[in-house]
Amino acid sequence: MKSNKKQWKVVITGATGFVGSNVARRLVTDGWDVHLIARTESNFSLVQDILKAVTIHQHDGTTENMLDIFERVKPNIVFHLAALFLAQHEPKDIGPMIKSNVLFATQLVEAMIANGVYCLINTGTSWQHFENKEYNPVCLYAATKQAFESILEFYVETTPLKVITLKLFDTYGPNDPRNKLFTLLRNVAKEEKSLPMSPGEQLINLVYIDDVVDAFVLAAERLQKGKVEKHEAYAVSSGTPIRLRDIVDIYSRIIGKDLPIEWGGRPYRNREVMVPWNNGMQLPDWQPKISIEEGIRRMELSND
Repeated sequence: MKSNKKQWKVVITGATGFVGSNVARRLVTDGWDVHLIARTESNFSLVQDILKAVTIHQHDGTTENMLDIFERVKPNIVFHLAALFLAQHEPKDIGPMIKSNVLFATQLVEAMIANGVYCLINTGTSWQHFENKEYNPVCLYAATKQAFESILEFYVETTPLKVITLKLFDTYGPNDPRNKLFTLLRNVAKEEKSLPMSPGEQLINLVYIDDVVDAFVLAAERLQKGKVEKHEAYAVSSGTPIRLRDIVDIYSRIIGKDLPIEWGGRPYRNREVMVPWNNGMQLPDWQPKISIEEGIRRMELSND
C-alpha cells in the first residue's frame, strides 16, 4: 500500500457528530479521498464547510445497502465513529441503541470483509471499564460498545481484518453542539442563573479535539504500515484527570467571570465515574499536546 495519504480512500461513519466531523475535516485538509456513510435523516450542519469535498452515501438500514456502498467505494480504511450515546437509558432507547451500536456496526464490518477491506479504526469508550476493571460497563451504551468489540473478535479470527479500537474519554473543543459540561458552563455565564451540580469531587479526563483527531490519524498510519496484529486497543487519555470543581474554577478564571454553581445541588448519578480508567495502553507515537487551560482558551476564542 502506498504511504502517500493522497492515495488513501477512507470511509467514515459518524461524521455528522462532534468527533467524527473533526476527523473528516482533518482528512479532507490532508488530501484524503473521503466518503461518509450517513442515515437519510442525518443533520450535516457540522460538516457543511466540507460537503463539496466529500462523497456522501446514505444508508437505509439494510445489510444489502451497506454491501452496495462498499462495492462502489472499496476504501483502503474505515473510521467507525457512529454511535448512539446515552449516559442513562429508558426502555424505549434499547432498540435504537442496539440498532446503532451493534447492528449497524456489524453490517459495516460484514460489508468490509465482503469487499476485501481489512483496516478498521473502531471507537470505544473508557466507560467500558468502570472501577478500573477489565470490563465493567458504566451504562448500557458502554455495554453495547463492548458487545461490538466481542463481535469484532469473530471477524478478526476468521478473516484478515486488522482493527485498532480507540477508547475515548471526555472530548471537548470549539463548536461542540453536545449538551456537555462546557456548554452548560457557557450558558450559566451568559444567563447568570444558578446551576445545580453534583458535589464535584469526581475526576474528569478531558482531551482536546485536536489531540483526539491526531490519535485517529496516527492509528490509520499504523494500520496502513502493517504494524497491527489482529485487534489492538488504546486509551486516548489526557493522563491527568482533573477534579470537576477545579475544571469549573479554571474555566471561570479564563473567561473572567465567577459562575453561580450550586455544588451538591444534585446527587451523583448512579454509577458515577469518580476516578477514570487508567489501565489502558497509549497509542504509540501519540501524546496529548493541548493543556486544559490552552484548550479552554482556544474553545472560547472560537466560540465568540
